[in-house]
Amino acid sequence: MSENGTRMVTFDPSKMTDKERAQQDARLERLAAMTDEEIDFSDIPPITDEQWATRRPGHLFRPIKQRVTIRLDADVVDWFKREAGSGRYQTAVNKALRRYMQDHQKPKRRA
Repeated sequence: MSENGTRMVTFDPSKMTDKERAQQDARLERLAAMTDEEIDFSDIPPITDEQWATRRPGHLFRPIKQRVTIRLDADVVDWFKREAGSGRYQTAVNKALRRYMQDHQKPKRRA
């Protein structure tokens, strides 16, 4: 548990069995077919005004970070450092790599 008493749960879809994947796909298809009125949101606490005021748009997904060593051209690193400012160049590099990854992912085909 973390210091605030919550637990982080991670999920690795690559470790799902074919049966688990089929069950999940069936659940997702049923959910996609439901209207908003049919979905039970009762177990989700309401968002407070303070939470809305301090929200960070686009920051719902927080992937696990992995420390790596990578050799990049010095001019590339310098450019990211100048563009990002305030020492956030690694975040900028990660965003650029994520954008590239998303642009080059092949669409998943369903069987």
